[in-house]
Amino acid sequence: MLSRTADNLYWIARYMERADIAARLLEVGSRITLLPSAHGYRSEWDSLLQSSGTADGFARKYGNPVQRNLESWLFFDRDNPSSVASCITAARENGRIVRTALTSQVWDALNTAFQELRQLERTPRSELELSRLTDWVMRHTAMVRGAIDATLLRNDGYNFLNIGYYLERGDNTARLLDVKYYVLLPSLEFVGSGLDNYQWTTLLRAMGAQRAFHWAYGGDVTAAKIAHFLILNPQNPRALITCVAGMTNHLGRLAKAYGRTTTAQSKAAIMLSELETTSTDAIFDEGLHEFLTRFIGESIELGTLMHECYLSGDVR
Repeated sequence: MLSRTADNLYWIARYMERADIAARLLEVGSRITLLPSAHGYRSEWDSLLQSSGTADGFARKYGNPVQRNLESWLFFDRDNPSSVASCITAARENGRIVRTALTSQVWDALNTAFQELRQLERTPRSELELSRLTDWVMRHTAMVRGAIDATLLRNDGYNFLNIGYYLERGDNTARLLDVKYYVLLPSLEFVGSGLDNYQWTTLLRAMGAQRAFHWAYGGDVTAAKIAHFLILNPQNPRALITCVAGMTNHLGRLAKAYGRTTTAQSKAAIMLSELETTSTDAIFDEGLHEFLTRFIGESIELGTLMHECYLSGDVR
């Protein structure tokens, strides 16, 4: 496969997953703002901006994080490259470029999302409830992913799409978990409180994982259970270990198809080995924020290696 085709497919997946997480961030923020603020409590919306990595761009354009402006920034604003509108538009453009590498079902799902987005952009903002917008995004991103899984050949293009999905999903799971544990919680005195438990439950709901969590663990929602579920439980499709295992699998398939091992494959294998041999206690001993920051850094490094090894035309 040509490197530019692989690059387009890889970024279709990353952009669609990034649109999905922008919607989930908005849902987290809207739910948490329903609670009264606690003393010393940081702005929920500022916390979500820090998580998305777009706080500086928002501050330059809007100033203080007001809810209505932040909703526009994360959903409609084309000046934000990680907004829903920017990501769906970019994913559709990448799909248009490699139209012959996609089935008609995948292209239709991408194009339908884009065309409906244009209709939403023409609708007065006062007529659009946030819950309607977030549900719309999650439904269309799921439709694209479903079309990919149901109709594409299991070839190298399918592998590049899935590597993009897993890399973006693992990074975003870590960011959402870090928002809750490090940014939203105001101080240690709130650990185990009603505020703490409500925030954990909100995070699970935003990930569509609340029922799955209770199936797996039952009982009370605790930081230790959440950390294990979102980091180390391979039954959870959004867990870090599941995402890294998925990347390792598809990189291995590429290595077998192309007859060579790359530094990207080696990096993913190291990340998987570290997750398989650690424990929740070891993560908390290191510090959950520190662990997640390190994981996000390693994900960025893996993304760089993917570009160098497969997407730049210079296989290493």
